[in-house]
Amino acid sequence: MSIHENNPEPNNPLGMDGIEFVEYATSEPLALGAILERMGFAQTARHRSREVALYRQGGMNVIVNADRESWLSAGEDAQSTVLSGIALRVRDANHAYRHATALGAWPIPTRADAMELNIPGVHGAGGSVIYFVDRYTDFSIYDVDFKPLSNVSAAPAALAGMHFFGVVQSVRRDRSQQWVDFYAQLMGFRVLPEGRYFGILPKGTLLESPCRKFYLQLIEPPEGGDDVLWEEELIRLGIGTPDVAAATAELARRGVVFVDREPVQPSEKGALTQLFRGGVSFELVKSHLNTGAAS
Repeated sequence: MSIHENNPEPNNPLGMDGIEFVEYATSEPLALGAILERMGFAQTARHRSREVALYRQGGMNVIVNADRESWLSAGEDAQSTVLSGIALRVRDANHAYRHATALGAWPIPTRADAMELNIPGVHGAGGSVIYFVDRYTDFSIYDVDFKPLSNVSAAPAALAGMHFFGVVQSVRRDRSQQWVDFYAQLMGFRVLPEGRYFGILPKGTLLESPCRKFYLQLIEPPEGGDDVLWEEELIRLGIGTPDVAAATAELARRGVVFVDREPVQPSEKGALTQLFRGGVSFELVKSHLNTGAAS
């Protein structure tokens, strides 16, 4: 049963309230864990029955899913790690699921064992999943599915006020409008005016969530890049911070290397990490969002 009233606003049909977690499917969980720790995350819990770990930092939750079935369903390819899912905080998960599927979203098969939550979701770009979560306040999904690690803070502080800012998705040429329709009609996202961007990579189509707590950026292949392999998938996590210089300095001390060439060298607007092992990268963005340091 949902702990929130089902009373959606006209412009926010799912009662969306931000990102609960992002999920990476990986065949190299230790390597990905080391990357996340360098980025300031700490492993705080492990799943009770699957090879899945929870990493946290401030209000950000990252699921590292090394369960073989999940990895194979994500579409194993040359990369050992893929951004396989995003969980949206909503007022009522079942309502959100029914609303999205009634409008044409494809449901995902669920697999909940004893003492596990059944988290509803629909198919997103590529092999990714969009989950709907309504338990994220006093009682959360992690209280049921995960076992806390001993001698580790359950709520590690965020470095330099870092928080979820958005997700970048690649789309095939001339397919942006179809994805705009998908996110707008099913979930209430809206396109920002042309020319309004955040960070150091101002391109593509930027969508604002109906709760105004995060963004989706749709990127088509570059002109003249017809020979480039370009799949539709979630490709990068955007992390907001009120002070990009402070965040990059702190992360550099932790061993994070940033791309430092025109036109994407670090600036007050943002910074882009070099690709880590497995094809993982993060984008820092000068943020105006008021998310707080904890969930």
